[in-house]
Amino acid sequence: MSTPLHGSAAVPTSVERAVVFLPWESIEAEAQRQILNTARMPFVFRHVAVMPDCHYGKGATVGTVLPTMGAIVPAAVGVDIGCGMIAVRTPLKKADIANPGEIRNGIERRIPMSAGRNNRKILPTAAKRVAALERQAEADGARPDRFDTDWRLALGTLGGGNHFIELAEDTDGNVWVTLHSGSRGVGNKIGNHYIRLAQDICRRLGVSLPDRDLAYIPEEHPAFNEYIRDLHWAQQFAFHNRNEMMDRVLTELSLAVHGDDEHQRELELQRINCHHNFTQREEHFGQTVWITRKGAIEARRGMWAMIPGSMGARSYIVEGKEHASSFHSAPHGAGRRYSRTRARQLFTMNDLDRAMSGIEFRRSQVLLDEIPAAYKDIDQVMAYAKDLVDVRYVLKQFVNVKGD
Repeated sequence: MSTPLHGSAAVPTSVERAVVFLPWESIEAEAQRQILNTARMPFVFRHVAVMPDCHYGKGATVGTVLPTMGAIVPAAVGVDIGCGMIAVRTPLKKADIANPGEIRNGIERRIPMSAGRNNRKILPTAAKRVAALERQAEADGARPDRFDTDWRLALGTLGGGNHFIELAEDTDGNVWVTLHSGSRGVGNKIGNHYIRLAQDICRRLGVSLPDRDLAYIPEEHPAFNEYIRDLHWAQQFAFHNRNEMMDRVLTELSLAVHGDDEHQRELELQRINCHHNFTQREEHFGQTVWITRKGAIEARRGMWAMIPGSMGARSYIVEGKEHASSFHSAPHGAGRRYSRTRARQLFTMNDLDRAMSGIEFRRSQVLLDEIPAAYKDIDQVMAYAKDLVDVRYVLKQFVNVKGD
């Protein structure tokens, strides 16, 4: 398989307790300040690791790996808790997809998309996953209904923004189904609740913060275990949400290719499901620490993941290299180059049409801020990440599905 990377891996640069996997001077000034602010927090273990796709975010840059002892920063996880990728390799060839437009329309009928849109009812496949989440909540003491009573109907929904479903072809000619989504409204509400709570805790403790979005919850505070409980529940919701949507897409493929819905098992040769906004306990440099990845994937040896480009660019299926200074992490995607507002000022629908030539997609003004040029060059990101992952497959989409 060819790997269309260019350039060489970035030599990790140490900058005030930060190890940066891209040229420091290529990072915008606002993001540089965020990196330095995050690295100076007193509970950071050794250093923060900054991924090649980093860009300005809330509190910490998107593309930050934050190892901590004794505290967690909720805004460094973010509000799309558990957001990530799922990818399935199929035995199909692109020629097997006779009508990409019908496939796109079928997926859009099966999966609610856009912000705030939920299922009308809980389907049988979703019911099993809802029951598993209810059991987890009962066992751990989580109370998702406290945050969003509609979370059950949200399971199996895509959302909007940069979330997508795609059919793509690898360099061997095999078709993949790929999907990007997270914990939807319930994760957003959990994340925002604990960001506000952390700010209140720091205010009550008289903590001086370089950025109010770096507010943290100390491990000895009663809210810490509550946050971890609700955080891990939301991460599991995101995992189930992606699986539910993937199963629906495979049903659509079975109907389109075989004329019935009985071939899903044979359509699935490999499934990869990975978070890129999450926190968990890990062992690094002989210590047990909390690792928060905000826009970064876990990349241990033998661990497969997907690093997507934008809606008109290549994506990568990778295997981790377990790089110690990255805390066994790698980038999560292309990373934004321009804000959504700036992208709408810079680009036109004609630009979007040219960028999406040959790709079946829903042509809409609302997708203009998702134009590939609004994102960093994914091939350059991957070149900087050569020491972090090995590329196993390179994908190019031919069907793109997005909400508003």
